Amino acid sequence: MKKALSLISKIYEKGNRFIINQLNRNGIEGLVPSHGDILAVLYKYEKATMNDIAKKIHRTKPTVTVLVDKLERLGFVQREKSSQDNRITYISLTQKGKSFEAIFKQISEDLNSFLYKNLTSEEAETLDALLEKMQ
Repeated sequence: MKKALSLISKIYEKGNRFIINQLNRNGIEGLVPSHGDILAVLYKYEKATMNDIAKKIHRTKPTVTVLVDKLERLGFVQREKSSQDNRITYISLTQKGKSFEAIFKQISEDLNSFLYKNLTSEEAETLDALLEKMQ
């Protein structure tokens, strides 16, 4: 019996619970695991359009809009119109968003340690390769 999807789903749930617990432990309220992909993009590129973010995290633009709206309300990101084309809006980190980066990176490292703790380095690499192939 093939059970990859069931196992992946259970691992996903465990990972999300871990992230939420770590956010709570660090006194971060309002953020949820799905905000992480957007923050990761902004930590890498500093600013991006909604379309760019949606493509990079493989989500629809309406989904990204909802997530960015919440990040904006929480004070992690801001919108800014392009000076060259008024139709383009960039999303960038606020000071609060930038100062969260160290916590974000620590939670990411801790999450990877948690998820891969029972695997050798070789097994972890094989797992990643197989999951990428499956995707």
